[in-house]
Amino acid sequence: MTARTTRTTRLDDGVRSALGALSAAAKRGLGDPALAELVQIRASQLNHCAFCLDMHLGIARKEGVGERQLDLLAAWEEAEGVFDARERAALALTEAVTVLTEGFVPDEVYEEAARHFDADRLAHLLALITAINSWNRLMVGRRIPPGSTQW
Repeated sequence: MTARTTRTTRLDDGVRSALGALSAAAKRGLGDPALAELVQIRASQLNHCAFCLDMHLGIARKEGVGERQLDLLAAWEEAEGVFDARERAALALTEAVTVLTEGFVPDEVYEEAARHFDADRLAHLLALITAINSWNRLMVGRRIPPGSTQW
């Protein structure tokens, strides 16, 4: 077994504050705290960020997201009747922005999201997806464990 490289837990206070402010503003502007948590959890699942999953699952429960939705979030596309059309559009956009499989967000995914969110809320949803992806990369890149207070 090879030894694991020690990674930094350091994060510049200015970076933390700026990214935290972006996350908070995006969540506030989206205007749906439960949906915001579903989006952040789904991105964190895709990015394998245990720290963010741990944090956002706890927040989601406090925001009233049901266990059934949390249990089936990884398979939301197949979980008919569990997520409404608006949630499904937000989750599809989350996956498209997070993974960028085709190198861009497909028009049909964006257009479906635009049918469920006005321009301001859609802008905040995109900002929230961008913010959580940044947080995921900061935490995964440094291997910050779930529940850590040193990050």
